[in-house]
Amino acid sequence: MRELRGIGGRAVALIAVYMIFIFANKAFAQTEPDDKDVVFATIGEKRLALDIYLPEGVEKPPLLVWVHGGAWRSGDKADVPSVFVGNGFAVASVDYRLSPEALFPAQAHDIKAAIRFLRAHDEKYGFSTDRIAIAGSSAGAHLAALVGVTNGHAELEGLVGEYLGESSDVQAILSYFAATNLTTILSQSTPHGLSVRKPALDLFIGGQPDEVPEMAKLASPVFHVDAGDPPLLLLHGDQDPQMPINQSHELDGVYQQYDLDVSFDVVHGAAHGGPAFYADEHLENALAFLERTIGN
Repeated sequence: MRELRGIGGRAVALIAVYMIFIFANKAFAQTEPDDKDVVFATIGEKRLALDIYLPEGVEKPPLLVWVHGGAWRSGDKADVPSVFVGNGFAVASVDYRLSPEALFPAQAHDIKAAIRFLRAHDEKYGFSTDRIAIAGSSAGAHLAALVGVTNGHAELEGLVGEYLGESSDVQAILSYFAATNLTTILSQSTPHGLSVRKPALDLFIGGQPDEVPEMAKLASPVFHVDAGDPPLLLLHGDQDPQMPINQSHELDGVYQQYDLDVSFDVVHGAAHGGPAFYADEHLENALAFLERTIGN
């Protein structure tokens, strides 16, 4: 009987692992976008593009702008979770100049240009831009949070694209394990985190935070929060070895100081990403947040 129970236990464990694998694949399924490689701005010979995903059977769906991760220096707009489209939200996944080709704040300029472009073409593509949410993971979540709390910030708006008369404002921020304060991130990091973050910061802001303190502050969402900022949902794994969870705690704390709409969903046992963020109550929390803030 012990042997049979042991086999049964292993079978259950294997099934659980298999289901997690299947869910992870579904969450990030590489489905074809409805409109692919839509150029929203050109900088010299660089063409910045976005992909648009539309949910089936939803008229004028609300829009989520997705910003991919990759330590600011890599990644691709194809890396986008499909679960939001499957739950009734249009998603625009955006390109931005990576740090090996352009220093910050180029990345913020590009993302804000994408939002302006999307507002200028909402009728063409069939989504609603009355209320836009911005989301991302890791470095993408950092950029999403930064863009979200700097509506109208002249230095970060930039002059990219042809639609400068449109607003780049967003009405909600969904952040998956983001950096929020580049002036404290190194002191909070594990040795593994430091091995990733130090070279990434050199490329992103042109040096270490103590070498370029003003640039580090400009790139840190916590220094831009004010009383008019949009609702925020933070998700972060409490076992993240790469992005300190204290980074999300810091932005949560500043939002609370201003008595703003903020929720912090700690994903217990999760590291830097993984299927847990898009499963069970964590997915439910994200979908409920989006429905409440930008839903029809």
